[in-house]
Amino acid sequence: MRKKNPDIHARSRVLVLVDESNVGSSVRTAGRGLDWLKLRNFLSGPDTERDLIEMVVYAGLPPAIPTWQDERDKKNKFVHWLRSNGFMVVTKDGAPAEEGHYKANVDVMMAIDALELSIEMRPDVVILVTGDADFAYLVIKLRRHGIRVEVASVAANLGNTLRTAANDVIDLAPLFRTFEIALQDSATRPRAQPQRRRRPHFRGPSAKN
Repeated sequence: MRKKNPDIHARSRVLVLVDESNVGSSVRTAGRGLDWLKLRNFLSGPDTERDLIEMVVYAGLPPAIPTWQDERDKKNKFVHWLRSNGFMVVTKDGAPAEEGHYKANVDVMMAIDALELSIEMRPDVVILVTGDADFAYLVIKLRRHGIRVEVASVAANLGNTLRTAANDVIDLAPLFRTFEIALQDSATRPRAQPQRRRRPHFRGPSAKN
């Protein structure tokens, strides 16, 4: 009788949760358009030796009022594209803020889902694509459940408390440099198929909270 290969089940199961506003801001600062397919492949593609359970994107929508309707329609088309390409998307309607802006905070939704999905899906690794230090306590809670937590961000936008709470940090800056230079509305434009790349990591000096 053939023996089972012990390495068959060695691949880690990974759950990826993305703060769309946070990562979008980071990539715009770099003057690039966000390539979602490359991002997914970078975090959980064949070269990572991990099996992706789900990649969940949390996105705020412009307010459902006439003055924001054009922007809302564009964002909904982007959400439809994400879903059509295998991403799970959770949206929240925004509220008007200062002139020309709106606010749609998805942090609470993302934190609750991270705990619930981790219990239901049993990932080995959770990757949080955000630099928001408010997620530091969530990282600690997940680690208390025996889950490895990694944070994917760029150094300039990564809060120290989040950096030190995570098991590891994935530096997205090298990936961003492979994205196309941003044009108008490019942050929500579908991108070309991803290329395989290894994931560089960085570890800054430990910071006392």
